[in-house]
Amino acid sequence: MYGSPLSATSRKMMLLGSGELGKEVIIEAQRLGVETIAVDRYANAPAMQVAHRSYVINMLDEEALRKLIESEQPDLIVPEIEAIATPVLVELEQQGFRVIPTATASRLTMDREGIRRLAAETLGLPTARYEFADSLEELKVAVANIGTPCVIKPIMSSSGKGQSVCRTSDDVEKCWNYAMEGGRAKKSRVIVEEFIHFESEITLLTVRSVSGTSFCAPIGHVQKDGDYIESWQPHAMSPGQIVEAENIARTITEALGGAGIYGVELFLAKDKVYFSEVSPRPHDTGMVTMATQDLSEFALHVRAILGFPIPTIRLLTPGASHTLKAWEESGDFRIGGLEEALAIPNTQVRIFGKPETKVGRRMAVALNTADTVEEARARAAQAAQALRVEYGG
Repeated sequence: MYGSPLSATSRKMMLLGSGELGKEVIIEAQRLGVETIAVDRYANAPAMQVAHRSYVINMLDEEALRKLIESEQPDLIVPEIEAIATPVLVELEQQGFRVIPTATASRLTMDREGIRRLAAETLGLPTARYEFADSLEELKVAVANIGTPCVIKPIMSSSGKGQSVCRTSDDVEKCWNYAMEGGRAKKSRVIVEEFIHFESEITLLTVRSVSGTSFCAPIGHVQKDGDYIESWQPHAMSPGQIVEAENIARTITEALGGAGIYGVELFLAKDKVYFSEVSPRPHDTGMVTMATQDLSEFALHVRAILGFPIPTIRLLTPGASHTLKAWEESGDFRIGGLEEALAIPNTQVRIFGKPETKVGRRMAVALNTADTVEEARARAAQAAQALRVEYGG
């Protein structure tokens, strides 16, 4: 059900996607004696800097992906991003390779249509009303049916790329073009979602391991254009909301199966909890757990996929994270402001080590812990504002 422990002599993990989240996964895996291989579409990605070895390939190229996996023969294939030729993972899993959490889970969750139909139509989970569109004309009809405001997203994207709010019928073409620019894998299909008037949105990190299904304390977050800016833990919820949220998270993750951590995104409205999305891997908003928990989301993910027990997950302190983003494109830069940021009490900084900046690209994160979430959020924001991307020289 959750996978079995790997023998001490057969632990080789291949990470598909090597960003900042993958970097932490690699570090945690190496702490438990795992041989690590990092793969991405560009050289010197963050996880490549700490892995035992790395490869640069187009992971949407089925032949290239298959050839690399068959050559390396990893014990674990761990997807970190959406832009992967998932049909190859399905085939390889059938041949005996182990995909985390499962090849089917990777395929479904990398496609918003697949996961939304599973959640709403098969499992009956509460979601926003939705329709799909393959062209601008179909999108106009879908927006008319759903009503405005509504949210338009590519069926395959990450970090909010291509996602926008359509506020009037005059915005439809602009939203379509934005979705086409931000989508991955050359998909021209979008999902149109009812705009839920929620009070807050959370990530419920859900861990499937040999110890069963367990949950981290809820993580609140703020997103802009679908990409996270700040997160905090714990997010205040009523006992009833927690029960409802855990039931939704347990239902969707049991349907997807496998072992590891899932980031289940939920909307908290006055009347109910709504399912939004799920990622079968550590979640960007969960970086806050590097400061707040005894085991970070990355440590939990690695323990779970290796088949080791996770008897407890302890929240040690309230805390918050706040991102630093770049607003230019350059390969000549440095991260400044560390002295000022680290002068703020209880602050940690993680610089991701990305080789170049792009507009809106996350380059670092500030973490802070305090007696209250409010204080931690304020200090994390202050630390992030002290950090800066310095170009040239």
